[in-house]
Amino acid sequence: MHNPFVETIDESMDSELIEKALQGSREALEKLVLRHQAWIYNIAVRMVFHAHDAEEVTQEVLVKVIMRLSTFKGESHFRTWLYRITANHVLNMKRRGGESEAQTFSSYADAINDTPDLEFPDPKSMPVDVPLLVEEARISCTTGMLLCLDRKQRLIFTLGVIFGASDAVGSEILEMSADNFRQSLSRARRDLYQFMHGQCGLVNPNNPCRCAKKTRGFIEVGHVDPNRLQFAPSHLRRITEMAAGVTRTIEKTLDEHYAGVFREQPFLQPRDQVGWLKQLLDDGGFRKSLHLN
Repeated sequence: MHNPFVETIDESMDSELIEKALQGSREALEKLVLRHQAWIYNIAVRMVFHAHDAEEVTQEVLVKVIMRLSTFKGESHFRTWLYRITANHVLNMKRRGGESEAQTFSSYADAINDTPDLEFPDPKSMPVDVPLLVEEARISCTTGMLLCLDRKQRLIFTLGVIFGASDAVGSEILEMSADNFRQSLSRARRDLYQFMHGQCGLVNPNNPCRCAKKTRGFIEVGHVDPNRLQFAPSHLRRITEMAAGVTRTIEKTLDEHYAGVFREQPFLQPRDQVGWLKQLLDDGGFRKSLHLN
């Protein structure tokens, strides 16, 4: 899969698909959407946390992209045009999912600390292996931390640290100066790092919090559902693999391991990448409005 956030990007495939889609090719439009759908979904997950909400957000973005495709004139990178639509949508959309209740680092720490340290759940009573449940708890907890950042910080952190986009790419997408992007990213990194250094055993081994000890508690309060894992089983590759080729390097002023906690998260796939799109394009009125074959 291509990486849309590299500094120097080859958009020949996108350009060819756009041209064919605007000529009425449904197949080209499907391929164009599927090239970017998972990237948009991975942004959405970090904005709203819950998979079904992230899928809804992704669909909302893609409908906008499809409906506006004829307005793309090639005056900027398609990457810039597409992810500006994505950024504007996630920054201005209605609150939902994990955003439904305002979260602060203080309240998040209280929630973690109030979850008791317990022994592993009985493996015989679980539908999946216990190590998979621990991974689910770890990724769920670290992803939830992002909700303590405000929306813009969260998006900038996702682009700049998790996906490794450069200042030039990130600022272009968010329509801000490279200096402002760097400053906003620095604040988000600082706030998240300070929280994790004071709370999380993954970053600071002196902290008592351990994912394995919290897993059973997370299950009992409903943060982890053994019958419907959101993070652990649903990935093909790690973000470090998918975001290969980016130019950003981790600043030496912060612990490199802290950023790695997020970069090693799974690159998630929507549960039904193709079905929703085919259903949408099968709608006669929608297809007619796009002049699709």
